Amino acid sequence: MADCTVDVFISNYTLVDPEIYQLWIEGFTSNEAVCYLKQKGFGNAMGAPLELIASDVLDHYRTYSLIERLLHAPSKLLEQSCFQLEPQTRQLIIEKYFSIDDVVAREILGKKLTSRYRKDLDEVAEKTCVKLKSCRRQFDNVKRIFKAVEEIPGTLTNNIKQHFFISNELAKKYACIVFLACLRFETSKKKLQYLTFGDLLTCSHSIMIYWTYTYTGHTGPEYYDTEMDKEFLLDLRELRCLLEKEKEIKHLVCMRLKPVLLERAFHELDSSFRSYWRALITIACNLHRNRELRDLFVDLCEKLIEPWRQNGWNREQVNKFLASITQSVLELEISRDQETRCLWDRYMQVITICLDKMYHI
Repeated sequence: MADCTVDVFISNYTLVDPEIYQLWIEGFTSNEAVCYLKQKGFGNAMGAPLELIASDVLDHYRTYSLIERLLHAPSKLLEQSCFQLEPQTRQLIIEKYFSIDDVVAREILGKKLTSRYRKDLDEVAEKTCVKLKSCRRQFDNVKRIFKAVEEIPGTLTNNIKQHFFISNELAKKYACIVFLACLRFETSKKKLQYLTFGDLLTCSHSIMIYWTYTYTGHTGPEYYDTEMDKEFLLDLRELRCLLEKEKEIKHLVCMRLKPVLLERAFHELDSSFRSYWRALITIACNLHRNRELRDLFVDLCEKLIEPWRQNGWNREQVNKFLASITQSVLELEISRDQETRCLWDRYMQVITICLDKMYHI
């Protein structure tokens, strides 16, 4: 038998190269990753040949593929002993694996999380310029998180953090997607396509804070972060009585805004006040209906944003108007009734945030 010499290297810890791991996360093939690294001058300092770089990348890719099945449920990664990982390395690979591009998240919003849609992700990849493999990873993660937390009581963000060990910022993104999917908010219509994922993230977060049962401090197995406060939405119908106070409210709003608006803008507000005012009240009174709630963003766009754009409003005007009308209603005699005051204030908290984010010039 011929003698054979073998070099053996034994290490206690699995090595993760952040740059190579990022390329794997972004959906680069090993060959694409090698070309990218070579262009960046990777290995030039040590004079490493292309074959050695390719072998190193391929070795890393094999390791990441083996770890991936554990990343589907990060608690398994913490419990296993096959891959010895430093705590900071473990956190890095979990956070990166569940990272989601805003442009991809925006495309997923409003879509059913089905295998049929997964087959059409090549269209998302082409539109967003994100590699198909990465789009599939992100889609699968959204679906995985949705199934894990949709029926767990408590706040979505906290539940996602606890089950998937990701940062608060990243958990908030997934909470937004889960929330909008659970309540089937309309986000896909053509007139809403201008909205970014960041816009809808802010809007959905405000709804979760102010319009769900968590606002009133309800906790327990019967309360979910994805469940709207039905009593509040029904009570909003009481705001219809404010239609009778239109003249008084208009007077208060105009008094506030006349000193801070240009003459043309003020005259436009004076002539169009009724339509803006009635739009706000009508939206509030119909939110108890599921269909109207799902169409909240559409209604805000059609009844307020589009008319404001046509009349040349800027964002500063929008915010001044909303602040003024909110405060003016609170100062009315009828609003001394504490229940009406609380209803209006809670309603306008969300409406103000949504209109501010949704109003693009």
